[in-house]
Amino acid sequence: MTDDLAWLDATAQAELVRTGQLSPLELVEAAIARIEKVDPELNAVIHHRFDAAVREASGVLPDGPFRGVPFLVKDLYAASAGDPLHNGTRVLRDAGYIAPADSWLVARFRAAGFVITGRTNTPEFGLVPTTEPVSHGATHNPWNLAHTPGGSSGGSAAAVAAGLVPVAHASDGGGTIRIPASMCGCVGLKVSRGRTTLGPEGDESLVSVHNVITRSVRDAAAVLDAIHGPGAGDMAMAPPPTRPYAHEVGVDPGSLRVALMATSPAGELHADCERAVRAAAALLERLGHHVEETHPDALDDPAAALTFGTRWCTQALRTVKATGELVGRDLTADDVEPITWIMAEAGKSFSALDYANALHASMRFTRRLAAWWDGWDLLLTPTLGGPPPRLGELLNPEGGAARVAQLVPYTTHFNVTGQPAISLPLQWNDDGLPIGVQLAAAYGREDLLLRVAAQLESAAPWADRRPAVSA
Repeated sequence: MTDDLAWLDATAQAELVRTGQLSPLELVEAAIARIEKVDPELNAVIHHRFDAAVREASGVLPDGPFRGVPFLVKDLYAASAGDPLHNGTRVLRDAGYIAPADSWLVARFRAAGFVITGRTNTPEFGLVPTTEPVSHGATHNPWNLAHTPGGSSGGSAAAVAAGLVPVAHASDGGGTIRIPASMCGCVGLKVSRGRTTLGPEGDESLVSVHNVITRSVRDAAAVLDAIHGPGAGDMAMAPPPTRPYAHEVGVDPGSLRVALMATSPAGELHADCERAVRAAAALLERLGHHVEETHPDALDDPAAALTFGTRWCTQALRTVKATGELVGRDLTADDVEPITWIMAEAGKSFSALDYANALHASMRFTRRLAAWWDGWDLLLTPTLGGPPPRLGELLNPEGGAARVAQLVPYTTHFNVTGQPAISLPLQWNDDGLPIGVQLAAAYGREDLLLRVAAQLESAAPWADRRPAVSA
């Protein structure tokens, strides 16, 4: 039964509980057995909550839509009371830091009925798109253990792809829901800025959002129904949906105007990714949509990447300082990984005026890109510029930064603008590695993304695909 449960999505698992076919405890114990069996090869789940999960599943759970469904929380700025919170850094690991309370989003996951069985691996402070922290070691891609699962939500994506749990928490500051979703063959929805709360202590840089990684589009919709909405004092609040997101799944989106971007602003696009995005474009045309090869000129502007870099490195510096405050001392280069220190030192080089100018440039870029959506419904791109790299490639001091730039030219823009975007697992290359495609919509239009994503999932289903290492 454990193996059968592994490939049911969260909606189906919740239905088993709702109809009395299985108890929450049976679901949770089956997930724990899968984690114990499979995760030693993946290193996706770095903190186990097995005893607590069994205790919670045996008791009275909130009567939410996912009552009893096992769940994992990314170990990055998402506190779960009484559990370790290391944010990928050995400083907090060595200090034995324990979160004193739930973050508001984690509280919403609990209210939805999810049972947290553990916390997943992440790079240090979530700064790089591969999950290989010194603090807890590398997470491996379940499709090929020599390759990265991406980052920073690499642990969550690997766990969902391998069937350990049907859904896991994730966050996206520069593509870091969509990047690992693409590399692991999952669904990764980056929501609009302000769609989910970051309170009370979360990053308010206005580029990061939190949501989940799933295997099905209907789970992505139903979980968003359970967790969306602002918290008190949030600096951004997305417009509320007109109806539940779950109601968008299966709805005919009509004939949409879809722009296709099949080139890379970072240089040559890998053939695997070009094939994937063109195949997706052809499928959309067969489904009755108008697809034209064009894209916003703003995406070709190199200044956009520089603007994001200024904000990213300044945020890295703030994070290093804040972590020092948690442990009661100033951190040094010996406390953090080399890439973290390089980013933090770069952050020191920017003046207050530089940062203010970066925010102003982000505003102008956002308005410029938003205006383009007046003539189009969706933008279709590859999620990444290449297939999943081997572990170590993106952290190599010689050439690693260039590889990152080549890999992620499509994701950060929508963190700057706050628009929603989704990565879908529509293709696999000849080496058996997933190749995701990305759809982006206007601000606040998760409803449209979910309609089209469900349509694509129905036309080209991926549910029966299994990675080499799986439950």
